Amino acid sequence: MSGTLFIVATPIGNLEDITLRALRVLKEVDLIAAEDTRVTRKLLSHYDIHTPMTAYHQHSKGRRAEEIVEELVAGKSVALVSDAGTPGISDPGHELIGLCIAESITIESVPGPTAIIPAVVVSGLPTAHFIFDGFPPRKDSDRRAYFASLANETRTIVLYESPLRLGKTLEAILAELGDRRIAVVREVTKLFEEVFRGSVSEAAEHFAGKVRGEIVVVIEGAVGSSAERECDPAAVEAALEARLLELAESGISQRDAVRQCVAEFRLPRRVVYAKALAVRGS
Repeated sequence: MSGTLFIVATPIGNLEDITLRALRVLKEVDLIAAEDTRVTRKLLSHYDIHTPMTAYHQHSKGRRAEEIVEELVAGKSVALVSDAGTPGISDPGHELIGLCIAESITIESVPGPTAIIPAVVVSGLPTAHFIFDGFPPRKDSDRRAYFASLANETRTIVLYESPLRLGKTLEAILAELGDRRIAVVREVTKLFEEVFRGSVSEAAEHFAGKVRGEIVVVIEGAVGSSAERECDPAAVEAALEARLLELAESGISQRDAVRQCVAEFRLPRRVVYAKALAVRGS
């Protein structure tokens, strides 16, 4: 009988941000497949865990993934961990998971920390609907084209970015999406955690110097942008009507639909409520 692959989320900064289940699994499995064994060893040492490890990272996938699958087929249990957060998100873990699915190997998720959710929550931007899109392209022209493709995205946009490319990314956002609201969350849960909230131009000025650490960028969606409200109120009214219709068709109550649209569009409740009544009447 084959073993089990445990996808174990580990702290993104503060070592206390780990679940009791994760600690038990890391102690009980036969092998830990770690993105960087040096990083994971610090966590294991902190909790006096001595489970054997093997490296599994971007440059070792392929044959290494097959070797881990062979261990699982032989009946061993393996915990997959990344340097920080939940494995499989913007890292090579998805390849190993795919191979295990193909071999009908049991997979269990041990949920826990991820940088995405804390960043969205503290950003102050609408959280009812958001998209996560990993890392933007590295090449300047591809980056500009990428952000241009998001110009009409109405949901809050969440991205990872390297501190070395943050400045160019902010420039591209400003050029293609305009000076909308943004939050840049740096080193979340760590000693030097920083949450910047403001406009894109203000963020570009704030982070003009040398930047360090892990970064999550949270960008306001198109419909909620103040620039759109000022320049084309009719477009916003049409978008509000479409959103209210969408929510009504989903079965949500009128009260909840109004509350949600007030948050998403940042409009007075009386305005949204009047439009909701008009939509219901039509």
